[in-house]
Amino acid sequence: MEPAVIGARLASSVVSPLIRKLFLNGVPGAELVDRPVRVSRLVSFRGEQRTLSDKEMHRIAEELVARAAQATGEEKLPSHEVRAVTNAVASSLRVMGTLDMDDVQAVHLGHMGLARHLRSMSPTAVLGLSADAVELHASVLNTACLHILNFFTQRSAFVPRTLVEQSRSLEELTHKIDSLITRAPSPADGPFEKRYSHYITDKYGKLSIFGLDLSQGPENWLLDVAYLSLDAVGDATGVLPTRLSADQVLAAHNRVLLRGVAGSGKTTLVQWLAVSTTRPNQLDLFGLVPFVLPLRTLTRGGAKLPAPDEFLSAVDCLIAALQPAGWFDRVLRAGRGLILIDGIDEIPEDDRNDARRWLQELISTYPGNRWLVTSRPSAVREHWLSGDGFVEADLAPMSRDNIADFVIRWHQAAGISDQYAHELLRAVRVKQDLGRLATNPLMCGLICALHQDRHGYLPEGRKEIYDAALSMLLFRRDRERGVYKPGSIRIGEAHHIQLIQKLAYWMIRNGRSEMDRADAVNLLAQALPTMPKVAEQGTAEEIYRHLLIRSGLLREPSVQSMDFIHRTFQDYLGAKAAVEGLDFDFLIANAHLDQWEDVIRMAVAHSRLTERTRLLTGIIRRDNVTAHGMNRLHLLAAACLEHATELDPEVRAEVQQRASALIPPRTADQARALIEVGPVVLDLLPYPPEAPPVEKWPADERAVDERSDEEKAAEQRAADEAYFTVFAATRIATDAAIDVLARYRGYHDLRVRNELVRAWSSFDTIIYGQEVIAHLGQERLYFPVSNPAELQAISSFGGRAWIKIVGDFTAVDFLNGCRQAQLTHLWLTSDIGDSWRWLREFPHLRSLTIETSLPHLDVAPLALVLPLRTITLSRGVVVSGMDSLPSYMEVVRMRHDAE
Repeated sequence: MEPAVIGARLASSVVSPLIRKLFLNGVPGAELVDRPVRVSRLVSFRGEQRTLSDKEMHRIAEELVARAAQATGEEKLPSHEVRAVTNAVASSLRVMGTLDMDDVQAVHLGHMGLARHLRSMSPTAVLGLSADAVELHASVLNTACLHILNFFTQRSAFVPRTLVEQSRSLEELTHKIDSLITRAPSPADGPFEKRYSHYITDKYGKLSIFGLDLSQGPENWLLDVAYLSLDAVGDATGVLPTRLSADQVLAAHNRVLLRGVAGSGKTTLVQWLAVSTTRPNQLDLFGLVPFVLPLRTLTRGGAKLPAPDEFLSAVDCLIAALQPAGWFDRVLRAGRGLILIDGIDEIPEDDRNDARRWLQELISTYPGNRWLVTSRPSAVREHWLSGDGFVEADLAPMSRDNIADFVIRWHQAAGISDQYAHELLRAVRVKQDLGRLATNPLMCGLICALHQDRHGYLPEGRKEIYDAALSMLLFRRDRERGVYKPGSIRIGEAHHIQLIQKLAYWMIRNGRSEMDRADAVNLLAQALPTMPKVAEQGTAEEIYRHLLIRSGLLREPSVQSMDFIHRTFQDYLGAKAAVEGLDFDFLIANAHLDQWEDVIRMAVAHSRLTERTRLLTGIIRRDNVTAHGMNRLHLLAAACLEHATELDPEVRAEVQQRASALIPPRTADQARALIEVGPVVLDLLPYPPEAPPVEKWPADERAVDERSDEEKAAEQRAADEAYFTVFAATRIATDAAIDVLARYRGYHDLRVRNELVRAWSSFDTIIYGQEVIAHLGQERLYFPVSNPAELQAISSFGGRAWIKIVGDFTAVDFLNGCRQAQLTHLWLTSDIGDSWRWLREFPHLRSLTIETSLPHLDVAPLALVLPLRTITLSRGVVVSGMDSLPSYMEVVRMRHDAE
């Protein structure tokens, strides 16, 4: 620990009561004074009003030194030196009784300056002390002086206004030090936590990007380079902001359930949050202790979910045995834990309630930590953890900008010409089927790899892309790189796929996301007699090692287990095995389980015409499930139509008819189910119910509403249906969704209009702007602009009075692109320019919202923005300069649902 921090390990709750004893109460009086007061008049150990004896003074110094010495975690100072340091601290503190300075001058000096001054006035105090003892004396005195000055500024008699800024700075520094103390490990745990921090960085600081190992690029990216910040979409409760950066979810709330489809980046986000604890960042996670808990690993082999002392060993942490006794308890009781539970969907549905009870017990025992739980959308119902204080959010699909950023960075990392990247981006924008697939990092990386491997040729559909990827992974990669050598195992592409799909289907049938290594070898041993050309090349163990090393699909998360590089490939190959085995009755019987959804879709893609008819009719005509299960089956069948390249028209019509009965959606769960169905559902989404046009709204919101309760309830139902329909369509986010969303552009509900404007960046700027944005009612609606093209489009529509800047702009860019006379309300989510002077260019600006992660904000310059009436600021930011604002300007705090 740095020497300057040793003394600061003494929290204000410990130091403040001791420091207060050094000073008199009520001097010179309870009223404000207009002149500073000499420090020597404030102390309680001198003068006629003395209340603190020399013995009591020594006890204060003794307690300060004893606690500071204990906080260092080092027992190198013998007891006689600790006593000597105590005498030295007492001697230095007594100097305050002779100081020729007042309280204002002391505050101006700062706590480090005051400590140096006291030491200079008592040079003999440290004579004969060792270097370590002198260091301890200085550290204790530095901390004491910080709290002394904070005590001065908190007194009612402290000179008002003259040193307001210094007072706030001292208080802020005190809070920061207390926060540092809370997050600093106890002395016995420090060395282990330092080693654990390095382990977290090494284990999670790299990211495998699909396809990079197929080119000349590296097999892994550094996480700092590879990480792509996606958006998370909050639920309709307003507890979380409706849309925010996914890595900020734990900054907005301490308990979050995050949903995301396969390949959407949930596990990558978990890695990013874990590594963020090891270094200073804006996420407020630095210094926390991460526990990365993939449920697929915790439950392998039917294992029970672990207690906190087993967290590290359960995930095969190499240094688990080195953790000090009771370390986990000290960390979690101090609220220093970041518990990242990944993949609720990767355990069987019947086990999820047990997982929830396990989580509830953990939270009940250690409530003051941060918790993130991830899942596929369909695995847990809406509000599954809301009773335990969790808020919910969904990972949004990659926007056009996200896709472009990913593609360019992938090609740069692979050392491939930018020309390939730009050609691929054009193909993604022109071909709707391709653009629809490239909405998550996994598929985007897959498409990049295929585009490069096939010299610009890309298959169209999802099945064709997976087939091409498997060919590339299992056969062409090794052949084209010349990996094969005489005497080595050579397995043809068809046999490769047959062997691996047997592993995949066994895992699916047994509800596993991981497989014991021994089970995998035994399964291969059973299959090899049917493949003599493969069997003659090696034992089951040798064939297993070959598949693991050369296929690119399998990996070993531990020495005793095996899994697929991504669940998507397991589902795809498992579905192929089921179809080849004519296992349709088993598929139909399990179709209502969320873990089988992708398997069913891919089974439809693998099936022939008669098999496809059998599978789909069996699914939609099942009658041995609950009403909720039946709804899921009908929507699943509708989702499968995307993969049914050939299908009886009557079967297709029946599937569509049954799905249409579940539309429009009325809850977030129903909307998510439609999102899972995909673009095929767009044709089923309804037109909005009739609603009063914007211009007919009552001007006065306080006007008496004379409608009946039934009418109000009916209007609320209609508004919910419209909102969740738009919610679903914006997240499907294909160009075909624009026509659906354009139907709702005249709808009055603010939630609907907010969803429509937030989706702009996911679509073509010009087309969506002309079809949707230009027609939205403007009342109380902020129009977000994430780039100059959107700002230019807003200006071409005549400008808008309410604008929210959500991208990187300079003040000059915004001034040049914005219609200045139109703007009355501005929302900033990033700093623009070096001052607020540029805001004076907007003659009608009445409201300014500043959403910032900065800990401190000076609002004094805003006094020059004369039209301004209301300033809204983020919660938690320390504000200064309010005294400089005119009386008509109001400063308020932001609500999460302020939009």
